[in-house]
Amino acid sequence: MQKILKNKKKSAGGFTIIETLFGVSIFVLVMLALTFFSRNIWSYSSFISASLTDADTGRQTIKTMTSEIRTASAANTGAYVISLANADAFTFYSDIDDDGLKEKVRYFLNGPLLQKGVIKPTGSPLTYSGTETILTLVSNVTNSSVFEYYNKDYAGTEAPLSFPVNIPSVRLIKITVTTDKDANRPPAPMTFSTQVSIRNLKDNL
Repeated sequence: MQKILKNKKKSAGGFTIIETLFGVSIFVLVMLALTFFSRNIWSYSSFISASLTDADTGRQTIKTMTSEIRTASAANTGAYVISLANADAFTFYSDIDDDGLKEKVRYFLNGPLLQKGVIKPTGSPLTYSGTETILTLVSNVTNSSVFEYYNKDYAGTEAPLSFPVNIPSVRLIKITVTTDKDANRPPAPMTFSTQVSIRNLKDNL
């Protein structure tokens, strides 16, 4: 009888090896689950933050491009409004800083980067032979054709002008920028697109 009571006290006062291992296993599983959950939450938050940043950058870039292209006009040297019209580059003249002088503005793809080059006219008489200031606007661009061009007959369904473009016939420019930081991970690719006509070249648009 005393031996039985002794064993009961031993069971009530401590854990067996199996009970201890079981408890440790449960603890480890809970910690692993919490770590995995925390990592997923962090990754998801990171993806959302990156997506919002890219979306804001894309929208702002398109807005700036639209504003500057819409107000394009002949250069201070008398050069035509549009200097270059390719699928991956568009060069024009516009007073983008409201100083009374028309800057030579170049939007172009440099690998996966959408960049902007600006040359201010200098000298007397004015020329565009100065240093070009280049800024990177959008990274991780995946499309190779950013610009499409349309003539005065464009009504919404016509095909764009074929390349090489006849520059004097250009009346409307369509801009499309698609970005994707990592094709194998979210967020999904984002596309920003707009159409803009040059006010000083308008006829029947």
